[in-house]
Amino acid sequence: MYVIGFALGWWVGYRRASKPENNFQPQEVGDLLFYVALGVILGGRIGYMVFYQTASLLEHPLSVFAIWDGGMSFHGGVVGVIIACLFYARYKSHHPLAVFDFLVPLIPPGLFFGRIGNFINQELWGRVSDVPWAVQFYTADLIPRHPSQIYEALLEGVALFIVLIWFSSRPRPLGSVSSLFLLGYGVFRFLVEFYREPDLHLGAIAFDWLTMGQLLCLPMIALGLIIMFRAYRYSGKT
Repeated sequence: MYVIGFALGWWVGYRRASKPENNFQPQEVGDLLFYVALGVILGGRIGYMVFYQTASLLEHPLSVFAIWDGGMSFHGGVVGVIIACLFYARYKSHHPLAVFDFLVPLIPPGLFFGRIGNFINQELWGRVSDVPWAVQFYTADLIPRHPSQIYEALLEGVALFIVLIWFSSRPRPLGSVSSLFLLGYGVFRFLVEFYREPDLHLGAIAFDWLTMGQLLCLPMIALGLIIMFRAYRYSGKT
């Protein structure tokens, strides 16, 4: 699923870079995605251990390398991608926000196939439910549950992709496409968390309903609002 996601990301990026109004060259897409791949894998794994397995990481620091035990965090991957893009922007003399604006429409296809992979692996399943489309997961308890992986695939992968492609099809203020991605993903993930089973070792971390996933989405939403406000305030574009 990672391979399919990166391949589709490259294809979308190549098409976007081929448009004359774009500031990126098609041959740059492969270089950018190499940096992004490193950011996703390293950030995703380290983020998972920091956010979801803190005690285990402190007790056994080398467990961060135990990838056979699974565990990748999207929010950690975001941090990794941000750092990778900052290095890429400096190396290629691009404005960092221009790199982010070019990159974010390439991400949803990877999110879509990643969530489909979660569904196939029967992991990250939803909460118990009696909806007609509820699914029994053999890795859980065979009690019908929300297929929350499919919800995320449709929202984070399909809906967010359509919104970003439409929004970025016209000239926009610098940083506004990036901010829309942060807002869109943050809101979609926050909502889906109400249907997704919280991590068993964490549960609700506040108010008897707030999950770690929702908590990590709040900074994304706040940052998206701030960047969007500043982008339009200082650009003069509407």
